[in-house]
This record gives sequence, C-alpha cells and structure tokens, in this order.
Amino acid sequence: MDELLAPALAEPLPVDCGAAAEWLNRGCACISVDRQSLKLALEEGQGSVSHADLLSTRPHLFSDSVVFVSEAHVLRMQQIIAALERVLLLPEYRERVLSYAPPIARHAPAAAGVFLGYDFHLGPVGPQLIEVNSNAGGALLNSRLLRAQRGCCAAVARMMPDQTPSESLFVAMFREEWRLARGASCERPLRRIAIVDRRPQEQYLAPEFELFRQLFEAHGIAALVADPEELSFDGVRLSIGGKVVDLVYNRLTDFALAEPQHAALRAAYMADAVVLTPHPQMHALYADKRNLAGLGDARWLAEIGVDEGDRQLLAASIPRTEEVLPAGAERFWRSRKEWFFKPAGGFGGKAAYRGDKLTRRVFAEIAHGGYIAQALVAPSQRRLLVDGIEHDFKLDLRNYVYRGAVQLLSARLYRGQTTNFRTPGGGFAAVLPVPCQGPSGECW
Repeated sequence: MDELLAPALAEPLPVDCGAAAEWLNRGCACISVDRQSLKLALEEGQGSVSHADLLSTRPHLFSDSVVFVSEAHVLRMQQIIAALERVLLLPEYRERVLSYAPPIARHAPAAAGVFLGYDFHLGPVGPQLIEVNSNAGGALLNSRLLRAQRGCCAAVARMMPDQTPSESLFVAMFREEWRLARGASCERPLRRIAIVDRRPQEQYLAPEFELFRQLFEAHGIAALVADPEELSFDGVRLSIGGKVVDLVYNRLTDFALAEPQHAALRAAYMADAVVLTPHPQMHALYADKRNLAGLGDARWLAEIGVDEGDRQLLAASIPRTEEVLPAGAERFWRSRKEWFFKPAGGFGGKAAYRGDKLTRRVFAEIAHGGYIAQALVAPSQRRLLVDGIEHDFKLDLRNYVYRGAVQLLSARLYRGQTTNFRTPGGGFAAVLPVPCQGPSGECW
C-alpha cells in the first residue's frame, strides 16, 4: 500500500496542523486496521461476538482506515464541551429546556448519565457542534477498533498512540453512577446490570451489548442483555426472571419511557428503585435538538449570566438553529437549501433531511412541527481507496463524554445525507490527532 502513497507523501507536509490533517485525509489512503488484531479484540473473553459474523452481517461497521484531526481541533472540541457543561448548570437554562420536555424529565435522579455523544463537523472555522446524543452507541466497539490499528506507513506510525483508552474507565463510570445514585454511605456494591433495548438481538449494535456484558462480568458485576418486556417491578425491586437488577444501562430510543412495554422500567425509575442511565432528564437537558437554538444564542446566554468567553465560543461553534413552526413554513421552504432539518427528538440520522433534497410532500410533514432547522455545515472529507478506486467520504466526529470529560474520540465515515453504516469502505474509524508541534519544530 505504501507505493500508492509515495507520490502524495513525497510532498512537504503543511506546517499548520489543521492543514496537515486535511492534507493527510486527502493523501494517505492506506489500510491501518489489522483484521487479525481486530478479531482478537472482539473475540476475547467467553462471549459470542464473532468477527466473521460481523463481517457477514455488518460489513460496513468498521472502516479499514483512520481519520486525521489536528490537535488544535481536538482541544477546541473539548473547550466547547466544557463551555456547554457550564451552561447546563444554570437554573435558567434548565427551566427553559424542561418547559418543553416531557413531564418525566422533571424527575431528577442523582445519576449523571453515561455515554453522552457530542457530534461535530469540521467546518471552515473549526469544529461545529451539530448535535448531542444521550445514549451514544459505539464506545466499546471503537475502543476495540483502536486496539487493532497499525502503522501502515511511516507517517501514520509516528502518530500512533502509545496506549489505547482503558476499558476499566467505562466500568468505573457505571460504578460511579451507582455511587451517585445511592450515596457514598451505601456499602452495597453494584451487583447486577441489565443492558436493555427493544428486541436487543435485532439491533444493529447488538454485538456491543454482548461486549459490555462480557466486560461487566470480567469486572465482577453480573450482567445480562434484555428486552424491556422481560422486566418486572413489584413496587420495591426491578427484576428479570427473579433476579434483582441494580442498574439498567439504557439503550432505548423511547427517551421518555412513554411506550406501554416500558411501563415496569418507568415505574421503577420514578420510584428510584433502580439506577437508570442514561435517563430521561439527561436526554432533555442535552439531546433535545431544540436546545441548540438557545445554546447558540449569544444574547440569551448573556441574559442568563453566561460569561463572554463562553458566549463567544458557543455562538461561533453551534450552527444557527431554529424550531420549525407552521407559521414559518414558507420562509423555511424558500431558504431550504441553507438548512438541514432534523426531528427535535431524533437519533441516528432517522427522518433527517438536507433541505436541497426535500420534496414538497416531505416538507409538508416537517412543517407540522416537531423539527428543527439547522444551518447547513458541510462535513469534512476523507479520501480512501475502495476496490482500487478513490472515493471521498464524509465524516463526523463523536466525543464520548462522562461528566464533562472526554473518554474517547471516534469518527464515522459515510456517503449520502447522514451516517448510515451502509457505505462500502465506511463505518466507525479510529481518530489520530495530528500534533501541532513536533520535537524538531515540524507540525507532526
């Protein structure tokens, strides 16, 4: 593969690390994933995750290459996340977003909520926060993918991390959720976790559920994967098949637990009989896309006491966002090419549309309400060889965050309107930060 890169890598690397990362994303098309190492990373332990099965059932889950991001952009994303976390502490912000959230969001558990996903595009002026997800999937899969990277050429080898994030950090996070919810005086350890989703074996990320089950078991916590209809609540304890559940790792996309099949989980959650993470209030505070309208409004942020530095940072880093209401429908239709339309409570790119791709019929449904319009920020691109042919892939960056701290940074490569895991050559990709200052003064 190095011979394919030789003409590109013979050129001098730009001194600016942002330009260097963009240059590498265009010119370094080598395969960096060691499939044998990935097989070992996925199949360790006593579970049933098979690399061969993944290849046959989810052939586009993992990309074969990495994404390059400048260290300056990595730091900028961390600064944006920290600023947003400070805003979320303000009572005026919480009151605003809870005013349009479902009533269950008023219930305030002590748990913080695991695996927030801060998703960014890299725009011309730097990272742009396009959305926040409250039950972001893929962290454990990306951790295993990062283990399987190799220095496919000298340029990449110099940027490989010395060590990958420890998965014990994820286990410690769930134990911290238990401590937060039950108090420091509670001496009983976390004993059983249920990983819950509708028809879990049919979910696209079902292999990750099994990996989490293995990870918890390896650290002395009993764990099982379950459908919410398997749960029962007797008014005191939530259980599955007679086994008491201490904590539910919630992978449901019914963020308000409103569907009838979630009644037992909802009742146990409202009675504080189980630790639920992530939970409805976390989704309301972070992930309802209507929140971005306020977070990017410098004037409103000033009114509620956000300092000037944070106001300027958020205003520059959150694309203009407006709620779509019937009264403004005609204006949005006329300017539709400037917008990306998303359901306010959406996830996974479902029912999201670029304005220039909209038909009148689909827009009529959007105009009824329940959508936001976000100023279009074109994603940056990664050029890769697929079956010997060069293709340009769009990419977004996901920061997995717990209590304001970034645990892992990953990328998703795709073609089309949204991330879809259907593009040959696309899928999850490891991220290599490009240093802004090397030991000899070069940028990497």
